[in-house]
Amino acid sequence: MLNTNYLEELLTISIVLSTITCSLIQKTKSKFKTNKYILLYSLFINLIFSIAFCQTFTSINFPTSLWIGFFSFIGADSIYKVLKGRLKTHTELTEKVTIPKENIINKEEN
Repeated sequence: MLNTNYLEELLTISIVLSTITCSLIQKTKSKFKTNKYILLYSLFINLIFSIAFCQTFTSINFPTSLWIGFFSFIGADSIYKVLKGRLKTHTELTEKVTIPKENIINKEEN
């Protein structure tokens, strides 16, 4: 089942990382003579910084840090806003509902 709390944590890290990498890319993109490589450059920077960021400041493993870099690349803040409040946790989905005794309707047998 999807762990939404963990996904929210990853997206929060991605938002922080996205702020850093966006600033860096804006300052360094003028070094390129054409715009066709900026997209690849942006993906590369996001992935490299996500690995370094996660290894330095968190206990997140390597594959997950790549996901954080990808989320940062495509816009973690947009993903977070779309998913916030829409996904339920596994606990919420499997939660038992209790009905008070006075609300139970008994069938009368003939």
